[in-house]
Amino acid sequence: MDRLRFGTAGIPHKSVERTAVGGIKTINSLGLDAMELEFVHGVRMSMHRAYEVRKVSKSLDVTITAHAPYYINLNSSEKEKVEASIKRIYDTAKVTWAAGGYSIVFHAAYYGKVSKEKVYERVKENISKIVHNLKEEGIKIWVRPETMGKLSQFGTLEEIVKLSEEIDMVMPCVDFAHLHARSAGGFNTYDEFSSILEYIEKHLGREALDNMHIHFSGIEYGEKGERRHLHLRDSDMNYEAMLRAWKDYNIKGVAISESPNLEDDALLAKKIYQSL
Repeated sequence: MDRLRFGTAGIPHKSVERTAVGGIKTINSLGLDAMELEFVHGVRMSMHRAYEVRKVSKSLDVTITAHAPYYINLNSSEKEKVEASIKRIYDTAKVTWAAGGYSIVFHAAYYGKVSKEKVYERVKENISKIVHNLKEEGIKIWVRPETMGKLSQFGTLEEIVKLSEEIDMVMPCVDFAHLHARSAGGFNTYDEFSSILEYIEKHLGREALDNMHIHFSGIEYGEKGERRHLHLRDSDMNYEAMLRAWKDYNIKGVAISESPNLEDDALLAKKIYQSL
């Protein structure tokens, strides 16, 4: 990736045309340069529309990513649910690739009553199947399990980085708000933000820092982790220190705002980042 690009999780609120193409045009007019397609309730984009997204996003230099459906649990005890989860991730990757996309992200699993070691092995096995199927189809796109905000969810930084070490085409989606919530208020100083980036570079090399996929927002949390996303300014998220760490480590890729105000916090973050 050429630089760190800022964008929104879905169509910006200011977009009058409530389509992916309309959203991309609004992103460009706002001065942002990335947008995440939100397939959270199902992958409902035709190949015709995907090619239209590709054409418009390329012409306006807007990087496309996508969020897979929420209904995914690669650790389910029910075979049918695991197979459906695999298909949802695969379908997200296929249509996003057709749309000229850079990266897809998904929530991998819940621990349930299974040991964390066993959950890791199940998740690894199932993501490996997805990557194998994508390679068979000639689809080359980053497949990214996300760091998660609730203690019940699979997705510590260590788990996600280890998967990225062990499976081709897999890289982390680092949600800085989730890491803050999961640690009940940790990961909120310049040194802690820097430690995340250092850990990634140590295990995955400079390539990972040059191809980041980030989610950011304010967040409310409790003893079990994440409760809900907040506007940056309405939270205790030390976002200026976070942005300073990103700048100092010269990371590249996409930084996607998941704040309730979407483009406002994307623009705020971009403005601060460029002023550093």
